[in-house]
Amino acid sequence: MTWLIWRQHRKQLLWTLVALAALTAVMVPTGLTMRGTFDHSGLGACLAGLGHETVLTGAGGCEGLNQRFQNQYGGFAYVAILFVLLPVLVGLFFGAPLVAREVENGTHRLVWTQGISRRHWALAKFGLVGGASVLLAVTYALGVAWWLGPLVASGLGRLGYLSFDVQGVAPIAYTLFAVALGVYTGTAARKVLPAMGISLASFAAVRILVETVARPSFLPAKTMTYAAESGLLPNRYAGDWVYDQVVRNGSGEVVLHDGQIGCPPPGGPGAADCARNMAEHGFGAGPYTNALEYQPADRFWTFQAIESGLFLALTALLVFLAVRRIRRIS
Repeated sequence: MTWLIWRQHRKQLLWTLVALAALTAVMVPTGLTMRGTFDHSGLGACLAGLGHETVLTGAGGCEGLNQRFQNQYGGFAYVAILFVLLPVLVGLFFGAPLVAREVENGTHRLVWTQGISRRHWALAKFGLVGGASVLLAVTYALGVAWWLGPLVASGLGRLGYLSFDVQGVAPIAYTLFAVALGVYTGTAARKVLPAMGISLASFAAVRILVETVARPSFLPAKTMTYAAESGLLPNRYAGDWVYDQVVRNGSGEVVLHDGQIGCPPPGGPGAADCARNMAEHGFGAGPYTNALEYQPADRFWTFQAIESGLFLALTALLVFLAVRRIRRIS
């Protein structure tokens, strides 16, 4: 049985390894160059000195170094969009044809009349293909996390959209879910191309729903407030996932969304002018307060565990349903 499965899927595995080798040939030299610049320019040491405090006194002194780094490598962050697609590609080309191709070609009738039960056949194929997918996903997740490290540290953040999806254990769970979804749609559609189309649409819908609706609610967000004249500024290198940044007036009303203000200390030069300008712009009377609603960076692994558990539960459900459907295929 193992030999037969290998014969059926060896071309897929070979092309996958070729694609992985090509990806490695691009990532390793660019990653080494980017890390070299990050360290030798002094940006790495500067950001390490800032720590992970949510707010800081002043800008922290790293803006110039970071701007030069972003001018050179900031465009690499868009490559993360391509990395997000890799799990679904594994599901399309490994999962969707797993059952659908057998049924479409009629070869399932021969296999199931050779003394091998449908359940044994299904679990053997699912196990071997799933195991190969896990190895690919682990390699991909480790490689991307290493490559993306300097960009994450320089402001992208591990909890941000895209960067969260290609680091940690979540990509492994996404890959297994994509494979299981492909297998299940293959048992329902019984033709390869429709199974691939349904898998792609379903995977995208579930991922978008979890990312935009479920993930922000995994844990209650924290709120931090600080006076507008305190001299504090948000530390965008802390890695926090900021939901909203608002300004409140002395009555507690929100007078500015997605922004913050800074005024000189009370009694200092320009303090009266700042308060007068705020009042003239309709912000009401002071004192003014900045407020941040955010998820702290140290919740990264907690969020990874919650989201991975969710997708692994969906994977187990899809495998169970797929095995049940296989028993009913004539």
